[in-house]
Amino acid sequence: MPARRVLCALGIAIAAAALAPTAAYAHGGHDRPLTWSAWTWDPTVILGLVALLGLYLYGLGRLPGSERAAVPPWRVALFLAGLATVFLALESPLDLAGDEYLFTFHMLQHQLLMMVAAPLLLLGTPPALLHRLLEGRAVRPAAALLTSAPVAFLAFNATVWAWHAPVLYEAALRHENVHILQHLMFLAAAVLFWWPVIGLAPAAREARGLSIGGRMAYLGLAIVFDATLGFIIGFWPDVLYPFYEEADRLWGLSALADQQIGAAVMGAIDSAAFFLVLSLLFFALLEEEERAATVGTRD
Repeated sequence: MPARRVLCALGIAIAAAALAPTAAYAHGGHDRPLTWSAWTWDPTVILGLVALLGLYLYGLGRLPGSERAAVPPWRVALFLAGLATVFLALESPLDLAGDEYLFTFHMLQHQLLMMVAAPLLLLGTPPALLHRLLEGRAVRPAAALLTSAPVAFLAFNATVWAWHAPVLYEAALRHENVHILQHLMFLAAAVLFWWPVIGLAPAAREARGLSIGGRMAYLGLAIVFDATLGFIIGFWPDVLYPFYEEADRLWGLSALADQQIGAAVMGAIDSAAFFLVLSLLFFALLEEEERAATVGTRD
């Protein structure tokens, strides 16, 4: 089979393996006690993550020798960290705590998937591998559209806002299949969101992607959307999600206090991720301007 077909098939398999684990962890029961030993150890999740790692290593092995040698160890380390984050979010007691006890833990789980796992997996994937996966004539136009800044931004924020509407959030908590869909969409939308920021979109290779300043503006606008949603959830006078009024309470927290803390957790994690990347982009912008000034002086 030609290498391009192998790599395209690998890309589809990687995407499927990356998303498949989320299909296994929604509501394994409603009588499980919450303890530090309440790890799920779901074989579907574990096998999915092992398969994803195997496919990642297979993809690296299919790269030409020079491109494979150019992959720095830190990329592999970041990819492994992304897998570990997915495992922590889906298999640790955090999963049980969010599904059956507190809104706060559910929000923490979501933010780990969207603000930590998604960018780590992207950063850990070598650009050369992504380029080979997306260079096909049938794949490239769709990839260029989906990873463009406007589409990625709108897709991510529309997904997050829609799923936090009470009717959809409640449906996800009470119906396993809807819960699966929610997490699939969160992870997929987060991957799209971070793609133009990291500079892996097809347009970036042709100097048509976002500039450093454009990426900073992109994240700045994302902060506005995120803060607005967090403000609405945190300062809403009533409980938005009745499921948590019916759930067993921990530490004497009321459902409304839990909702307020969950909104704060969402804001804290998102802000930390956004401001960390903004700081890195700021220093990159200074370095770029310094190089331009040096070139101008030499001319």
